Amino acid sequence: QVQLVESGGGSVQAGGSLKLSCGASSALSFSSYCMGWFRQAPGKEREGVAVISPGGAIAYYADSVKGRFTISRDNAKYTLALQMDSLKPEDTAMYYCAARVYDSTCTLVERTYRYWGQGTQVTVSS
Repeated sequence: QVQLVESGGGSVQAGGSLKLSCGASSALSFSSYCMGWFRQAPGKEREGVAVISPGGAIAYYADSVKGRFTISRDNAKYTLALQMDSLKPEDTAMYYCAARVYDSTCTLVERTYRYWGQGTQVTVSS
């Protein structure tokens, strides 16, 4: 059974940093999957934040987080991370880890991701 478990969320003041982590179960062929971070704020649709290719060489970011967030992965440890710096109140949301089979590209389109974690809350105060 594939499981994704997020951790690292919390409350921080604007300008601060947080690092999210996602651990995947061994049932997932982790190194064959695109991995991504998505978020959903209250009253809004879930949106893509950052995704990374199976080998970790290619990453895509939403325009709203470029230059502030960094996605990374450790295939040996089955883990995904999101370093979030210069946080803003508008970054407040539930953050989800997700996985999809790689098929020539990794996208920020959330409906293409098959496996999802339960989410971790990030709250940024002004």
